[in-house]
Amino acid sequence: MRSHRRPLVALVSMLALVLIPSIADPTGLLALVGWSGASPRWTELWTLAPYVVFVPVLLGVTWWVALRAGDRYWTLVVGFVLAILLAQAAACLVMTWDVAIAAWAAAYVTAKAVPAALIVAAAARWLGGPVSRERGERGATLLPASLFGAIAPLVSGLWWTTVVYALGVPIARPERGILSVVVAMVLIAAATWISLRWLRPRVPGVLGGWLAAVVAGALVGVVQALVALVIDGVRADLWPLMAAYVTVADGLSFGACVGWVVGVAAVAVDRIRSATALRVATAAIASVAVVALGVTVLVPVTSGTAASGDPVDTPPGMLRADDERIVDGDGNQVLLRGVNVNQLVDFYSPDADVEATRPLTDEDFAGMAEQGFNVVRLGMSWSALEPERGELDEDYVTQIVAAVDSAKEHGLYVVLDMHQDSWWNEGTPEGTTCRPGTDPMWGYDGAPGWATITDGAPRCQFQGRDISPASDRAFQHFYFDTDGVQSALVNTWAELAAMFKDEEAIAGYDLLNEPGFGETAPVTTSHLLGRFYERAIGAIRAAGAEQIVFIEPSILWSGLGFDSGPRPGFSDDANLAYSPHLYAESITMDRSLGIPPIVSMDRQFDLALRAASAYGMPLWSGEYGYWGDDADRVARLERYAALEDEHILGSAYWVWKQACGDPQGGLVDLTDSLMRQDCATGEDAAPRTDLLEILSRAYPRSAPGVLTSLSADGADVRLTGTGGDGCGLEVWIPGQAEPDVQVTGITELEATSVDGGWLVTGCAAGDYELRSGDAP
Repeated sequence: MRSHRRPLVALVSMLALVLIPSIADPTGLLALVGWSGASPRWTELWTLAPYVVFVPVLLGVTWWVALRAGDRYWTLVVGFVLAILLAQAAACLVMTWDVAIAAWAAAYVTAKAVPAALIVAAAARWLGGPVSRERGERGATLLPASLFGAIAPLVSGLWWTTVVYALGVPIARPERGILSVVVAMVLIAAATWISLRWLRPRVPGVLGGWLAAVVAGALVGVVQALVALVIDGVRADLWPLMAAYVTVADGLSFGACVGWVVGVAAVAVDRIRSATALRVATAAIASVAVVALGVTVLVPVTSGTAASGDPVDTPPGMLRADDERIVDGDGNQVLLRGVNVNQLVDFYSPDADVEATRPLTDEDFAGMAEQGFNVVRLGMSWSALEPERGELDEDYVTQIVAAVDSAKEHGLYVVLDMHQDSWWNEGTPEGTTCRPGTDPMWGYDGAPGWATITDGAPRCQFQGRDISPASDRAFQHFYFDTDGVQSALVNTWAELAAMFKDEEAIAGYDLLNEPGFGETAPVTTSHLLGRFYERAIGAIRAAGAEQIVFIEPSILWSGLGFDSGPRPGFSDDANLAYSPHLYAESITMDRSLGIPPIVSMDRQFDLALRAASAYGMPLWSGEYGYWGDDADRVARLERYAALEDEHILGSAYWVWKQACGDPQGGLVDLTDSLMRQDCATGEDAAPRTDLLEILSRAYPRSAPGVLTSLSADGADVRLTGTGGDGCGLEVWIPGQAEPDVQVTGITELEATSVDGGWLVTGCAAGDYELRSGDAP
C-alpha cells in the first residue's frame, strides 16, 4: 500500500507557500495567490478564480504528483512546476473562456513556479518518508515524442509570438514558413524522446509522459534562446538572459498544457500488442504531421500575424498607415517628429499652492514649429473630459479644439492622447495604513472618480506609482468592463472622434497611455487590452473618423523595454500604428535597481520594429527621453537621435513644458522639460537649448516613394529614397543661413525661409538623394 506521507507533506508545504506569501506580499502580484487588500466581488468570477479555481487545481495536482512522481527530487520539481502552471491556466480559463490565452498565460507564473517547486520538492523528498528509488520499464518513447512534435503547429495557440522570437529562431507557427515549422517539430520530438527515456522509468503512467513533455518544452526553450543569441547578438544589456527566460517559460507552459497528449499516447502505445496496430498508430502520427505541414504551406509566410484588413479609404488630406510607413494622401512617406504636451492633463496637485500644469497658449505651438517639429502628442484627461458620466465637459472640449486649431495654424499635426498614469489623480487618503513594503503615494492623472473601482485596495505604492494595489484593481475592473467602465471610455472616444472626423490636422487617436497591467497579465495586457482596442477602434470608425489609431503595449514596455502586447490579429483595421514608448536606459526598472540595462537603447529599436512588423503596422514612439543628469542626457539623446535616423522613424519627446507642481517631476527648484520653469519665481527659465539642438536637427517631413536612408547632425543631412513619383518632398533644415543643398533625381528644388530654419521642397523621380552642408 502506497504511503500518503509524502503527498501530505507536499500538500502542507504548497499550502504554506500559498498562504504565507499572500499575507506578506503587499502588492498581491508577487505571491502564487495574491491578496492586494481588495474585497472580493462575489458577482465577478475573475475576482474569485485565484481562490476557487487556482488553489483547488494546485493542491489536487500537487497531491497526484507527490503520490506518483517517485522519490527523486528532480522529478518532484518538474511535477510541482506542472501543478502551478496548470492551476494558472485553469484560473485564466475561467476568467476568459479562451483556451489559447489561458494556456499561454500559464508561462507568466514561471518565475514564481520554479522556486516554489524547488522548495516543495525539497520538503516532500526529505520529509516525506522512506525512499525506494524504484525503476520501471521505459516503454514507448519514439511514437509519443513524434506525436508531440507533429501536433505542435496545430496547437501553437499564442505560444512563440513575442519579440523574443526573431526570424530564424525555430518555432512551430505556420505563418513562419515550412522550414521553421519542420525544424521546430523535429526539435520538439527529439527533446521529448530524450525526456521520455529519462522520466518514464522513474515516473509511471500518464504522469511520466506529461512530465517528459514539460522537460522537453524547457529544453526546446534553451535551444531557441541560444539561436536567438546568435541572431540578436550580445550587447551591453541583459536581454539574452531575459530572452532565455521567455523561451523556457513558453516551453514549460506548452508542455504543461499540451503534454498530457504525450502521457496518454505513451500509455496507449504500451498497451498495443499487435504489429498491425503499431503500424496504424505510426501512420496516424505521420498523417497528423502531414496535416500540420499542409496547414503551414497554406498559411502566408510573415514575420508575425499582421493585420490583414482592406486599406482604409481616408480622405486625401489625412495621414494613413500604409504597411510599415505613415503616408499622406498622395502616398508620400511622412515622418512625425515632435513633442508631448501635458498642459491640458488633469494632474494631482501635491501642493495646493503650486500649479500642476502651465497654460497652453498659441506661443507654445509657435515655439514648437520654430524647432521644426511637425507633430504634437496632446495629452487629455478622461477625468476632465467626462467628470460626470455620459456628459462631456464643454469647457474642456473647447480647450482641446482650441489646441488643435492652434497646432494646425502652425503646421503641426496632433495625436490626441488619452493620458493616464497610475489610473487616476487621487493620492493616499489620510489615515490609510499601507501594508509593510509599500508607501503612501501621490495621485497622478487619468480616469474620473466614477470610473475608479478599487474594492478597498489601498492606494499605496510599491517601488513606484505603477505598482499600486488600488490602481491595479481599478485597471482590472476596466479590462473586465465592470459596471460598463470600459464601455464608457469607448463611447467617449466615439464622441471625440465624431467631433474631429473631418479634421486633417488630427494625425490620429492614441487610445490609452501606458495601460496598466492590472492583476493578471497577460490576460489583461494582451487579451483584454486587445479587446478594448478593438471596441474603441470600431466605435471610432462607426463615428465616421478614418484617421490613424495609435495602439500601445502596456506599461510593462516602458518599465522593462519589451512586452507581449495585444495578441496578433486583434483587429482587422488597416489604419493602425504601433506606439510603444522607447524609454530603454531611462525610466526602465533596471535604472532604478542599479543593474545593467535589461534592453539597451539600440536593441529596443530592433524589438519595437519587430513587434510593429508582426502587427503589420508602422512604428511611432509616443514618448521617449528622461535620461537622468544633464551630461548623461545629452549623450543618450544623441544616441537616440542617431538610431531614430538610422531606422527612419518619428517620435515625440517627453515633454515640452512641465509645471513646478507636476507630480511626475516632484517638487523641485527647476522643472525637467524642454521649456523650463523656475520654481522659486514661477517665471520661465532658460530652455534646454542643448537638447533642442539635437531634437531640431534636419529631417524629411515628407518624401515621395520610400525613404531608404537618413542621417543628420544639426543642419547637415543626407537622405535617399526610391520609387519617387511626385512633388511631395519637404525637408526641414534648422538655422538662419540658407542651406547649401545638392541633389540627385530631384527637380524643382526650392528653399523657403520659415521661423527657425528652412523648408526645402522638390519633386523626385525614381531613386533620389539630397545632401546639405557637410553630411557624409
